[in-house]
Amino acid sequence: MPTGPGGLDSNGIWQFGEDDSEALASDLLNLGMGSVSTAITNLEPVGVLQVVSTTKTNTASTSSGTLGDIAGLSLSITPSSTSSKILIMANLAARNATAAVDRFQLVRNSTSLAVSTGGSTANGSFAGVTQQAGGENMNASIFLDFLDSPASSSSLTYKVQFSTSGGTLFVGRTTAGNYGQTATITLMEVAG
Repeated sequence: MPTGPGGLDSNGIWQFGEDDSEALASDLLNLGMGSVSTAITNLEPVGVLQVVSTTKTNTASTSSGTLGDIAGLSLSITPSSTSSKILIMANLAARNATAAVDRFQLVRNSTSLAVSTGGSTANGSFAGVTQQAGGENMNASIFLDFLDSPASSSSLTYKVQFSTSGGTLFVGRTTAGNYGQTATITLMEVAG
């Protein structure tokens, strides 16, 4: 049962008296908090703190075997705390009419993230089958979700890079150009 000024009403529910704020302040002081405002200031944030997103509606392509940025799939966020985590969600449609090794890489500033160690040569963050034998009008849908722990409260830029071992790798349309698809990257700051 609560203690301090007040009493039970006719329904048996405790009704606090006019000195409740003093009682609360006293309780907070007993817990080592200097004041109600200090207690509120020191509350730990919970859940999603901010979300930013961008959508790419045009086409990008590469014929390079060296990873390069996909124009329009870059986004910045400034975490509110070094304990925050950043959930990165990226999706895109890709297509290469040539049988080749296509690679996609997630990068924070200049640091590669979520890189597989399963391959012997060119590993990436995420990939999909981007070639179709005998046709050019099918795209692969490629998705990535990754929870990053950057330990930073400075501005961070996340981006997606791509490369191919042959032919031309397109993002955002078929090689024939008949169909276009959007690509997105979304960043969500989550309290650590």
